[in-house]
Amino acid sequence: MKSTLLATVCASALVSGAVCAQDLKFAPGEDARFNWASYEDYAAKYNLDGQTLTVFGPWRGEDQALVESMLAYFTAASGVTVKYSSSENYEQQIVIDTQAGSPPDIAVLPQPGLIADLASKGLLTPLGDETQGWLKDNYAAGDSWVSLGTYKGKDGAPALYAFPYKIDVKSLVWYVPENFEDAGYEVPQTMEELKALTEQIVADGGTPWCIGLGSGGATGWPATDWVEDMMLRTASPETYDKWVSNEIPFTDPAVVGAIDEFGWFARNDKFVDGGAAAVATTDFRDSPKGLFASPPKCYMHHQASFIPSFFPEGTKLGVDADFFYMPAYAGKDLGKPVLGAGTLAMITKDGEASRAFIEWLKTPIAHEVWMAQSGFLTPFKAANPEAYGNGALKKQGEILLNSTTFRFDGSDLMPGKIGAGAFWTGMVDYAGGKSAADVAAAVQAEWDAIK
Repeated sequence: MKSTLLATVCASALVSGAVCAQDLKFAPGEDARFNWASYEDYAAKYNLDGQTLTVFGPWRGEDQALVESMLAYFTAASGVTVKYSSSENYEQQIVIDTQAGSPPDIAVLPQPGLIADLASKGLLTPLGDETQGWLKDNYAAGDSWVSLGTYKGKDGAPALYAFPYKIDVKSLVWYVPENFEDAGYEVPQTMEELKALTEQIVADGGTPWCIGLGSGGATGWPATDWVEDMMLRTASPETYDKWVSNEIPFTDPAVVGAIDEFGWFARNDKFVDGGAAAVATTDFRDSPKGLFASPPKCYMHHQASFIPSFFPEGTKLGVDADFFYMPAYAGKDLGKPVLGAGTLAMITKDGEASRAFIEWLKTPIAHEVWMAQSGFLTPFKAANPEAYGNGALKKQGEILLNSTTFRFDGSDLMPGKIGAGAFWTGMVDYAGGKSAADVAAAVQAEWDAIK
């Protein structure tokens, strides 16, 4: 190991902001949850003492401490001193730095659209066929991850430029186990069962759903997640891809149908707390509170993995609140699709340490160290699920591992004026009673106007 040298390097005042090997959170070899063999094998292969790697990413505050805890193992194993930095306006900063010819060695971004732009300008280094094959073989739904990391270069040829690392899951339905138990309800395994449960709750005198689209200037975005989830459950992944790139228009029957699938839940007064009229005006942060009322104002809430931040203080996940996978239709041969988001790592300055870092991300330990803490999910099949820091993370990780298709949040892949504009406002109009066809036509007109 390179610990003696690194301790000396890290003690030097010249290396301000460096991630140091002595900061290892879990002592190598001491916790059976971790694949220490992958760590030792990597350390035996790489000896890059004295090299420095600059990493620029979106993580700040608590998240920066978490990524640096992982980077410390890379430093210990490889000998590379890592300098991690971020910025409040990191999207703009990476564009400025790359175009000015002073990029970091590695950039990590959560915006595929921005990555596509950097690749098209020749500002990224292709990761190669070996890494492409590795993702396909080692990540669950591997083809999906290869597709997510593939972009057209300056020459117009597609290549793998981005390595997906740290994923978020959106295809979740939240509920209170005690409420289900008291009413005798079972967690639905298919979309047919979810719809039947929705109707059963109404028949029993309850209200099945809490739905809120309010989010200040971003009002409407929670409905886009619904539509994207329904799109993946009623149409092929290829159709989804064509939709988010506008190869098929918003007015395509598949898209209109997905909007109406959302409407089946959201536009029925008996299905939603406060009635259909409350959907567009209820703040998304307040909408899950009905789950915890006594008696419950609703039994289910569709939202991404972050929503427990807005649950009542002291809520224990797995006890007071839990979630299940937003199920697929049994009657459609579309597997188990998962909607989500995440970050992707790219080489913005080629070099030995940069390539060694991409190889590091292929080790189980590079995932397990962060898994064991918080806010990290991975589709890497060789990472030990027992390493997850709590039951909720492990369960979400299992959803990723069981997925047959993963697709990135569609609105984030569309032009900003659409995905963070016309789509949002269109869904508010739809919740207010406008037809799916009219909403789709209005969004498509906006898209046509920016072509």
